[in-house]
Amino acid sequence: MDTPRLLLFAATVLPLICTPGPDMLFIASQALGGRAGAGLRATAGVCAGYVLHSLLVTLGLAALLAASPLLFAALRWAGVLYLAWLALRLIRSALRPGAANPTQQASPAPFRRGFLTAALNPKGMTVYFAILPQFMHGHDTAAMQALLLSAVFIALCALVYTVLSLVLAWGGRGRAYSDRRRRCVEGVSGGLVAMAAGTLAAS
Repeated sequence: MDTPRLLLFAATVLPLICTPGPDMLFIASQALGGRAGAGLRATAGVCAGYVLHSLLVTLGLAALLAASPLLFAALRWAGVLYLAWLALRLIRSALRPGAANPTQQASPAPFRRGFLTAALNPKGMTVYFAILPQFMHGHDTAAMQALLLSAVFIALCALVYTVLSLVLAWGGRGRAYSDRRRRCVEGVSGGLVAMAAGTLAAS
């Protein structure tokens, strides 16, 4: 595949990546309060979810999903329920006073949750299914072209979300950790995840 075609694809999907959606809102919720590590692990999880999408597209399973409205709806609502559950846990924790426990921030959960957020977001697969074919031509194998375009998309996601995580973490760095701050961060994080669930439900 020629370089101009790849650059055009990158210019097409970059605005979509920068548009706030479930993935970006979830990563922002993890990076708040100076937690760069949590944001970066969430970013890695989201990118891993998109790797799964790219493999499904390469195997042709995206066509099956696009042809089955019931399956698409089931996957979407599974993602909505999962995000709503995460939001509820964060908000309940924010409403409960208690000693701050910074060691909890070292949990590997952001990667797993980021992966599920992306994997259960059928909008990502729809983007693959609708946009990738527009940049493919008959000179190379379809599978190789899909994998190459997917690699560009995932690399851009990693770049944008990494910058977002670092900027949000830098903004909260150096502030004294307290129970009040923990409750504030968890409350805002829960609100962002709830927004992500609402965005996915309305998509």
